[in-house]
Amino acid sequence: MGELWAFSKSGSRPYKVRSEAPGASAELALALRTLWRQEGAPELILCVGTDRSTGDALGPLVGSALERNHPRPYQVLGTLERPVHATNLIAQMKHDARLRHARILGIDASLGRLDDVGIITVGLGPLRPGAGVQKQLPAVGHYHLVATVNVGGFMEYFVLQNTRLSTVMSMAAVITDAITRSLTT
Repeated sequence: MGELWAFSKSGSRPYKVRSEAPGASAELALALRTLWRQEGAPELILCVGTDRSTGDALGPLVGSALERNHPRPYQVLGTLERPVHATNLIAQMKHDARLRHARILGIDASLGRLDDVGIITVGLGPLRPGAGVQKQLPAVGHYHLVATVNVGGFMEYFVLQNTRLSTVMSMAAVITDAITRSLTT
């Protein structure tokens, strides 16, 4: 694995890794380290989603796992115990100054094409939560990490409810390990 291309605000494509590929966590960690060197490490990791939907539990699973890491050079918002999701995100943004002032990595699950299921995408620019289920939520963050957990395009809520837990958990493990590696080594 060599140095990755530089992330660009002027529209370079985001970096993608297939979560089940050998070395996926190390590759993703390298992409994140490249982003941190270029833009600065995150002060807050915002993990969006809910434990009430298997497909949408990716963010809270990552948040809970990251919260257990000590010491950590970042704060975590969005866990299984205290999720940040479509119905409370706007209120969180109004009441939590960190969401207005901190350098934020936003993490969320998404739906996509069949070929994209299992892909983890990291890029420069804000997270657009709820876009896959036609929610009109504000963009948040300075960089984003999105995992495609299932196929979208029809009956998105039903699809999220019926996403395989093993897919979501294995992707959450890769993301957690990559973030931990990128910020501690």
